Amino acid sequence: MSLLLVWITCIPCVSMTPIIGQSKSTQTGGSAVVASGLGEGQRLLSRAKRGWVWNQMFVLEEFSGPDPILVGRLHTDLDVGGKNIKYVLAGEGAGTIFAINELTGDIHAMKRLDREEKAEYTLTAQVVNADTDEPLEPPSEFIIKVQDINDNPPQFIEGPYRASVPEMSAVGTPVTRVTATDADDPVYGNSAKLVYSILEGQPYFSIDPNSGKFALHGMDREMREEYLVVIQAKDMGGHMGGLSGTTTVTVTLTDVNDNPPKFSKSLYEFVIPEDLPIGKMGGKVKANDRDIGENSKSTYSIVEGDEQGMFEIFTDTQAQEGILRLKRPLDYESKRAFTLKVEATNVRSEPSSGGPFKDSATVKVVVDDSDEPPIFSKPMYLLEVNENAPINTVIGSVTARDPDSSSSIVRYFIDRHTDLERQFNINVDDGKITLAKPLDRETDMWHNITVTATEVRNHSQISRAIVAIRVMDINDNAPEFATEYEAFLCENGKPGQVIQTVSAVDKDDPIQGHYFDYRLVPEMLNNPNFTIKNNQDNSISVLAKHDTFRRQKQEMYFLPIIVTDNGNPPMSSTNTLTIRVCGCSKDGIVQSCNVEAYVLPIGLSMGALIAILACIILLLVIVVLFVTLRRHKNEPLIIKDDEDVRENIIRYDDEGGGEEDTEAFDIATLQNPDGINGYLPRKDIKPDLQFMPRAGQHSGPNGVDVDEFINVRLHEADNDPTAPPYDSIQIYGYEGRGSIAGSLSSLETASSDSDQNYDYLREWGPRFRRLGDFCISVLKSLFSVLTI
Repeated sequence: MSLLLVWITCIPCVSMTPIIGQSKSTQTGGSAVVASGLGEGQRLLSRAKRGWVWNQMFVLEEFSGPDPILVGRLHTDLDVGGKNIKYVLAGEGAGTIFAINELTGDIHAMKRLDREEKAEYTLTAQVVNADTDEPLEPPSEFIIKVQDINDNPPQFIEGPYRASVPEMSAVGTPVTRVTATDADDPVYGNSAKLVYSILEGQPYFSIDPNSGKFALHGMDREMREEYLVVIQAKDMGGHMGGLSGTTTVTVTLTDVNDNPPKFSKSLYEFVIPEDLPIGKMGGKVKANDRDIGENSKSTYSIVEGDEQGMFEIFTDTQAQEGILRLKRPLDYESKRAFTLKVEATNVRSEPSSGGPFKDSATVKVVVDDSDEPPIFSKPMYLLEVNENAPINTVIGSVTARDPDSSSSIVRYFIDRHTDLERQFNINVDDGKITLAKPLDRETDMWHNITVTATEVRNHSQISRAIVAIRVMDINDNAPEFATEYEAFLCENGKPGQVIQTVSAVDKDDPIQGHYFDYRLVPEMLNNPNFTIKNNQDNSISVLAKHDTFRRQKQEMYFLPIIVTDNGNPPMSSTNTLTIRVCGCSKDGIVQSCNVEAYVLPIGLSMGALIAILACIILLLVIVVLFVTLRRHKNEPLIIKDDEDVRENIIRYDDEGGGEEDTEAFDIATLQNPDGINGYLPRKDIKPDLQFMPRAGQHSGPNGVDVDEFINVRLHEADNDPTAPPYDSIQIYGYEGRGSIAGSLSSLETASSDSDQNYDYLREWGPRFRRLGDFCISVLKSLFSVLTI
């Protein structure tokens, strides 16, 4: 048996030669024949056993047409007579792309083939029993290769392109590289052989036809900044009939500093008023640069014409302008015009340019006359005047002039905000400053006033100057003791002992400094008790002449001392030094300084102290009994007057009575006997502080203790200044009228406990200090009890 594979070429296909390969024979009596449309005479090629394997490769052109194409025909020598056989095709594309006629063995391509999708197909052919599908021969494998045709144009996958290159670059400078791809078979024919060309963009750019390298010719960005270049890629080596594709390349020229700055005008003229403030703009210039970015930036400077340093030019980096400003004030009367040379220089420069680009222009400045305020001859005046100068004394003068060409008369005034006490006057015509009030250097040494100068023609033109007036010192104050000295002299002191060091002060301030002369008054020159010694440092020492000072003889000495300064004329004053004789310890420590302390015994025994305390206690008991008896006295001191009823304190245990019930309590004891006769006026005192209302006291339910009730209310009234009526200072005559001792009440006296002077108790000396303090406290307690 044998399997025949017959290949038939179709009419629209190009000439194709099947490639037939023959394997080794494994059986006898089998053969295969391949025909290519040349006739049946050449059909039989060989005989072979069953199981021959055909391993062959056949070529079929892609996109042969829309209709089914007969690829080949299978035939076996078993297909004789009426044998029931069928042909089976398996492998890649079998049943979809390739179909076989089971009866005839014809193989057709059912779809158009595309090499770019699949270039080869491997198929297997076999003969089987039509009824049982049992294979009658082994399968034979063969390959169908799709042959390429030029059906894909070139494509620029990465396009469109953008590129940049510095302007004025050399011819042939690479810009970028473009690459196109072709899906056709690069090894079969020229379908994928590409050639590049420029469709738009000549003559500025060129491209290598084979590599796609993109280059440019020298170009100027200031002429044109951006170019759009169209590039074509054509296959088939660029020959006719080939397919093509295009892309665009946007080329931007980057700037280089190849242009200098250029002033828009060669001459600028500015008119500037002479009163233009310093630092203000007087004009501006600008140099244009065709470059962009940093290459267009320039700085401005004045190179000529400003020898006096009147101007400066400031570079505005945002607007790229030169701002002309004043550095010094202009003066129309001195110079009326300036001619400056201004230069603009590029900030950046190209190394090949040989230095930065620059340009210059002339700036003419014309000064415009303005009405200027008067100008003082000095910004500050320093004047001096003696403190004893009489009124209307001329202290000094100020001068100012109008700087304008048409000079105006100037008037002078004092700013009274700086001379509130109006101590000075000024002549409005000549600026002379005079004294209006007497001066005292010891009160104010300096006076700073402000003088204004005003034009008569234009009162709004005002200028100011500071006048500092120094008050010069004269010797008009006498020296005096630096403090109020009180010296202490020990009884057991030695002759020549320094009692006190005395110094003096003087309110004056002489230039040569102070020098004081001390001396005793003439009547004390032969003083037998004291003398003075100059310490050569503007102080003196007071010395004792003997050691026989005694407190019993004289407790206190007064030593008048005359102090004289060195002024012209000299001033002097008499100051008295008080010297107290005191008892001192062996170490010279002062212990007591009065005679009473001296006559007291040096010490007290325990029995004496007990006796003193017993007397004090007995006195206290007597005083307490006296007060208690006085409080329980029921008889009124005066006859009750029904017309003089000030307050009736009544407590009712039941309702009734009302305001007419005045029998509940006799208030005659509360009335001031002297108040009826008008001896003492009523003194109502309104409290300064306000307090919250207090809660009243309630007595017990059974009976009323009137005396206790009054004491409670009196205590509340004393401690509550807001309880009406306000405190009335009354004089109560419990001690009786006509008493030789007078009233014991302290309500009417002008002195209080705090006014009593117990300092003499403290003069007993340090040994009796505790006893003196105890006596003071006891006396204060007695006084407070007697004033109740």
